[in-house]
This record gives sequence, C-alpha cells and structure tokens, in this order.
Amino acid sequence: MDIDHTTGLKRRDLLTIGLAAAGVSALSGCNQAIDRVVGVRPPNEPTPAVRGPDRRLFDRIAFGATAPEQSRLAALGRDGYVEEQLRADREEPWVLRAKLNRLDVVRLDGYELGDLPEPRILEQLQQSALLRAVYSPNQLRERMVDLWTNHFSIYVPKARGKFLKGRDDLEVIRTHALGSFPDLVKASARSPAMLGYLDNQVNRKGVPNENYARELMELHTLGVDGGYTQRDVMEVARCFTGWTYEQAPPLVQIATGKTPVARGHFRFDPNVHDDGPKVVLGQRIPAKGGMADGERVLDILTSHPSCARFVARKIGRYFLGEAAAQVEDEAARAYRRTGGDIKAVLRPVLSSDAILDGPPIVKRPFDLVVSSLRALYADTDGRAVGGHLREMGQPLHEWPMPDGYPDRTAAWTGTFLARWNYALALAGDQIAGTTIEWEGLEQAWPGGPAAVWEQITGTPAPAWLRGHDTRQAVAMALSAPEYQWR
Repeated sequence: MDIDHTTGLKRRDLLTIGLAAAGVSALSGCNQAIDRVVGVRPPNEPTPAVRGPDRRLFDRIAFGATAPEQSRLAALGRDGYVEEQLRADREEPWVLRAKLNRLDVVRLDGYELGDLPEPRILEQLQQSALLRAVYSPNQLRERMVDLWTNHFSIYVPKARGKFLKGRDDLEVIRTHALGSFPDLVKASARSPAMLGYLDNQVNRKGVPNENYARELMELHTLGVDGGYTQRDVMEVARCFTGWTYEQAPPLVQIATGKTPVARGHFRFDPNVHDDGPKVVLGQRIPAKGGMADGERVLDILTSHPSCARFVARKIGRYFLGEAAAQVEDEAARAYRRTGGDIKAVLRPVLSSDAILDGPPIVKRPFDLVVSSLRALYADTDGRAVGGHLREMGQPLHEWPMPDGYPDRTAAWTGTFLARWNYALALAGDQIAGTTIEWEGLEQAWPGGPAAVWEQITGTPAPAWLRGHDTRQAVAMALSAPEYQWR
C-alpha cells in the first residue's frame, strides 16, 4: 500500500507515534495523530487498471492488486515477484505496526487478557487478522495464514480460546506459514488453544479422549482417506495423554509439586500419561516413552505418503481451485523430496499456468472484504468491518466445526445480499473507523465511473454505468459478479 510519510513533523507528533509503537494507545489524541502522520493514501499520480494475467496473479497469491505491487511485479517479473513473496521478508509498514500496537491481543499474552471483556478480545483477534491481510506487503504469507488458520481451525468461543488464540496465531500459524509443515503440525500439537478446543486437556490414561487424535489425522495430516483406522485413532489418543496446558496460578502449581509454568502455556503431565506400548499405522511405539510418544506420532504422520498428497491437494485447491489436480503429483513429490518444506510445495502450484488461466475461485467474505479495502486504499481500524463479515457468514475464528470455513462455491451463494450491503456501506462512508480518500482516488483513477469500474473489476465498464458518480460506481463494481471471483 502507498504510505504517505508527511514531512516536517512536529515534536509532539513524533512522540505520539513512538508511544503508539510501544503500545500506549490510551493517550488522548494518539490514534488521530498516528493516522494523520502515517495514514493510507491512494497513489499520487494516475495509475493504469490491472487486467488479464497480472490481475489473476494478484488475486491468487495476494488479496488483490495495488499500484505499488503492480510496479514491483513489472520490475521483478513474475518469477522474481513470486520468489520475493515466498521469502516474505519485506518490512511491514508503519501504518500496520501502529494499528496493531493498539490491540491488547497483540501486546498481551493469554491470561493477561483476563480483565478485558471476552467480546472485545474476540473483536481484536478479528481486527488483527484483517489489518495484517490488508496492509502487509508480504501478501503470500497472509494468504498462507488464511489457509492454515482454516486448516488448523479453532472455534475460539469454546473453553478459553479467546484468550489463547492470539499466541496460536503468532507462534503456530504465522511463524510456520511458509516454513516446514512438520514443524507447523508440531507447533499446533503444543498449542494450548488447539488442545483446549479439541479437549486434549481431559485426555488421560484409562479414559482417553479421541477428539484431538481424530482431527490430527483426518483434518491436519492424512485426510479422511489417508489409510488410518479407528484402532489408530485410539492408539494416537493414548500417545497424547498428558498433553495439556497450565491453568493454575503459579503458587498453586508450586504447592502441588509442579515446576511453575506460565498460565495458558503448554505442559506435559506425566502423571496422566498412558505409558504402555502402542502401535500407530503399523509402527510400534515402545512403553515408557512419556512425551516422546506424541512426538513420535507427529513424525509418523507428517512423513506418511498420504500426508504429502493431502497437503499438496489442500494448497493446490486454495490457489488453483478445480484445477488443483494438474499439479497435485508434482507438489506431493516436492513435499516428499524436502521433508515437507511448504515453499517447495508452493513453487509448482504458483508457477502453474492454471494460476493464470484456470477456472475462477469464489471469494469468501474475508477475501472480498480485504481485497476491496486494498483496492480502494482504505484506511481502517478493522473493528466495524468485522460486523459485515459476520453478516456475510464468516466471522473469523467462529466456525464451530474443526474443518474450517468451507471453500465450496455453493457454501457462499446465499451471501450476496450481505455482500451488496457491505459494498453500499463502504462506498457511502457508513463503516465506522474506515475512510476512503475520495479526492485522491479520483486523481489516481481519472476517467470517471468507467475508470473506477475497470480499476476494481479489471473488466471494461458497462454502458449503463454512464451518468453515475464515483461512489455509485464503487458500490456497483464491488457488487458485480466479476468481483465475487478471483
């Protein structure tokens, strides 16, 4: 996104920004000063509409095109741009860091959030995801965060998920989004948010709970057709007995003879672990392995041939939709060759011709909202936008089933009225905390409503658009069938 760093800052403005970066957002006037100094602006000169293959590339590996990203693609070429996105090492802009540092869920850990109202914690979790997707230049990483967030889906209203999901997002999903899939699975297996959601804190010897074991194989690693049996589910559940997270205050832990662990952090409890021998997918796990039993299971699952194919299919479907089968074999071979390197799996997918000329993929509501805010160079705090996501059926982290929000087109055909309402609200400046610099937008997109339509949809403007103003053109373009697909 274009960031306007105003020159000639006053000392008070600089002090305000510094305090905001440190998380002191309660200071009077702080938020307004930050937005005034490092706000989002449209390009300061006319920009051509992004069409054809370039547009499809941005819609697939990013949340839509912006003028700065189009310039970067032109300078680096497709292969160079994709490799830069795979590195995900571009510096995050001031505007994003400032906005994130206002959020308690970014600055505080787990149980430290206990004094905040739970609805506010959930709202901030949703804000942080939206802000990163809108403003980060590392768009491919944000795409992968979206993919893995649904792959390792956590329904945060359950248990203490609202308090624990923030660290799961940072230490599990974001840390490993473009890293090693086995490391991603291992981090998820130690995530208090995941263990709490799938009831592993009550998985004990003699009374094993199979919830986490089943979803680990069916949804996280092997797939429903991955070759495991009910007996394997039972044995994996035994391996993960004792994998839990600490809920007691430190003094209570000390009084009961435990080594103190921060509340809300992972703990292995050997007293409830089933230390007998187990057999998982035909491989024997000896007795008295302790925590190593679960770690051995994770190695078995993530090195299994079904896991390679399952991950390749999942990534391929996210980026290529119905054309995923064209690259599934090559992507699975890349997984096996590299031991699960996510970037290696991505390369044949992102270099496939299908990413440019394959069938379109429906935009889920999150995709629609993020791409529209990016397209309009909107300045948002993300708070009220979450209400529109809820109306469209995708409030983040609130899908009650562990399979994540669906990617099938049929799942979203009933959301069009809510999408149109969102487009009208955005174009009408009716979303609190979200603003569009209309004068700057008209300067960047000269040519009236037709230019607005072409910038947003990438297609020629219809004749009936003549006579409408810029805001009407924006609302209609965002509501157009062409904009509902990527």
